[in-house]
Amino acid sequence: MAGRKYVQVGLGSRAKMYWGALSGDYRGTSDLVGICDINPGRLEMLRAKLAEKGLDVSAYAAEDFDRMIAEQKPETVIVTSKDSTHDFYIRKALLAGCDVITEKPLTIDEEKLQGILDAIEKSGKTVRVTFNYRYSPVRTQMKELMQSGIVGDVLSVDFHWNLDTSHGADYYRRWHRNKENSGGLMVHKATHHFDLVNWWISSVPDTVYAQGKRDFYTEKQAAFYGLEGHSDRCRTCPVADKCKFYLDLAAKPGLKALYLNNEEYDGYFRDRCVFSPLIDIEDTMCLVVKYKSGVLMSYSLNSFLPWEGYHISINGTKGRLEHHCQETVYVSGDGTTPGEMKAGDTTIIFYPHFAPPRNIPISESKGSHGGGDALLCKDLFGAEKPADPLGRRADYRVGAWSILTGIAANRSMATGAPVIVNNLVKGLEEPA
Repeated sequence: MAGRKYVQVGLGSRAKMYWGALSGDYRGTSDLVGICDINPGRLEMLRAKLAEKGLDVSAYAAEDFDRMIAEQKPETVIVTSKDSTHDFYIRKALLAGCDVITEKPLTIDEEKLQGILDAIEKSGKTVRVTFNYRYSPVRTQMKELMQSGIVGDVLSVDFHWNLDTSHGADYYRRWHRNKENSGGLMVHKATHHFDLVNWWISSVPDTVYAQGKRDFYTEKQAAFYGLEGHSDRCRTCPVADKCKFYLDLAAKPGLKALYLNNEEYDGYFRDRCVFSPLIDIEDTMCLVVKYKSGVLMSYSLNSFLPWEGYHISINGTKGRLEHHCQETVYVSGDGTTPGEMKAGDTTIIFYPHFAPPRNIPISESKGSHGGGDALLCKDLFGAEKPADPLGRRADYRVGAWSILTGIAANRSMATGAPVIVNNLVKGLEEPA
């Protein structure tokens, strides 16, 4: 019996999780019938790779997206394109009668989000946002602890996320470096973080006040490292031999195949200089968020630190739950495992009032994004859908509320004023 039919648009590094699952473990229950991308070289590379696996998958240029839908008649469209184009493909897919699975973030600003909400209402179809962190066993464990009432009534949250000088720096090399493409790190990256808080405390944001700046990935810092006269890309840089941020695309097979070998088609350089004056996203951000439940959160994101991971404390009427996680070093698409938990550097400690603290043994896991990717794919593409008592599956409402914190933060940083989240879009319900 034929499986559910899927097509995928956007074939960059993050796309591999989806087409890999559909052409691998879930080939018997799910059929990938079409792929679509703006880069003809990258498109042909994947078509040939799938053909080697015995799959005859039709390939379409970006301008032929509508024709792909008409010819292949998929039930579901997978959107893994550049963040600023998510809304375009999501709306088209919905209005063509398809369900959608989209990589995070759902979109990058309130206007695009409103367009998606309107298309969902008009079409009656579904949108699933793939928050893999929800499936990571240790983050699932945090949700179970919160559901148990371990801290009592939640009063406040302290949340601090570090991006290091490997993965963190990489955002300033890629298209993510400009807000018109990604919404900045407050949307592209922090959507994960804000979603975890929304999920763990069972609430959504009400008011956001933010400050941000770019003080590290600058010409001043380049001069500090003795990198005056640098090029705008690593490959042609005259000071590459002394730059700690140098990325050699030719030396990394995955990046070479996906980007270097195909840059002639679209002029996209994957190795832009992290100190370029053309960058317009922040590298240092701080927020205060008030939730509809009354919880207050202080949050920070810094993208130039010596280690990657986070520390969160959830404070309540019964005590304080602290969760610390350090992740392994990687560059997106370099062939290493992204976001794997570093052995021995992940902890959960509960500090009850009037009693000694206790370490809570964590749920160990291996694999990308804390073991979340594999479990997410099983839930997306497996023949049987397991029960979901923790609410890990994220629909469009979950995706919308996660990005609204970041969208509000961007507006607050631009205006210097707090932003009321409910004023940004209309017709958005809270998650179930």
